[in-house]
Amino acid sequence: MTDEPTATAARGTRKVRDGTVTSTRMDKTIVVAVVDRVQHPRYRKTVQRTKKLYAHDEANDARVGDRVRVAETRPLSRLKRWRLVEIVERAR
Repeated sequence: MTDEPTATAARGTRKVRDGTVTSTRMDKTIVVAVVDRVQHPRYRKTVQRTKKLYAHDEANDARVGDRVRVAETRPLSRLKRWRLVEIVERAR
């Protein structure tokens, strides 16, 4: 047995987020709004925080309103650090 960590353990696990597509105006790029519920540190009330993520969409499949799953990846441009994994639900 060796004491070396495996390649996946050394790199770590990538974050995965679910969100809603808010923009598809850029080529091969989507903007995904991820809503996170956090507790306010002082008042203990649950509040919603929205974060915009720029994700790579190689095939330009996603449309505005789609529920999508994105995963963390290496920096692809100045703002893009996520990639589209799958479209969970299509917009109606």
